[in-house]
Amino acid sequence: MPHRLLSNNRAWAAATHARDPGFFTRLAQQQSPRYMWIGCADSRVPANEITGLDPGEVFVHRNVANVVVHSDLNALSTIQFAVEHLKVEHIFVVGHYGCAGVRAAMRGIRVGLADNWLRHVQDVRLRHRKRLDHLPPDEQENVLCEMNVIEQVGNVALSTVIQDAWARGQKVSIHGWVYGLTDGLLKDLRVTMDHPDGVVPVFGAAIKRYPRVAAPSAGGSLRAGGDVEDDEEDESADTAPRR
Repeated sequence: MPHRLLSNNRAWAAATHARDPGFFTRLAQQQSPRYMWIGCADSRVPANEITGLDPGEVFVHRNVANVVVHSDLNALSTIQFAVEHLKVEHIFVVGHYGCAGVRAAMRGIRVGLADNWLRHVQDVRLRHRKRLDHLPPDEQENVLCEMNVIEQVGNVALSTVIQDAWARGQKVSIHGWVYGLTDGLLKDLRVTMDHPDGVVPVFGAAIKRYPRVAAPSAGGSLRAGGDVEDDEEDESADTAPRR
């Protein structure tokens, strides 16, 4: 019931004031976070609590499956405000294992209007299917959660907001993390981008950590493998972020 939430709020405010009498006064005077969090709307993934930060220390944007696309003016406007006005230094794109949106995209489950939004995640799955299809179903979903984060980090880095910030010498880095619901731990996907020349090589190196399966041999068997077996042009398209 809503009344319980209001009671919880009063108890939280009183406990916070007792612990730090100046907390709300400082918070009301200025918002100056160093960090921006772009995460999934899943209620089990609260940015402040996961990272041990207080309100005001992290600027948050969330949507289904933590997607950032160049046609989403909501996300881009939020990123621009964070970068140009709040001067955040680090942007984290954070997915989580067990994401219902990623599962729907992986399995082709219809959920309604959100199917159109999740088409972006399905595009990630189709693009990297040679790195996914040979895996067990549960592992496919976990890997797609990670790949989706990597793709969205690339999308943020290639946005005009970040490209313009880097062009004027502003220091801002984009990172990719994934959160484990079962253990509460964040995993760094090692896809940090902090200058324009690093976007493509960092993206490519991150994606190549997921081995592809080579084409069938003459005898019809599949050789698990590395990227050596793949067509060079196809491999290049697979490991470069889409504009």
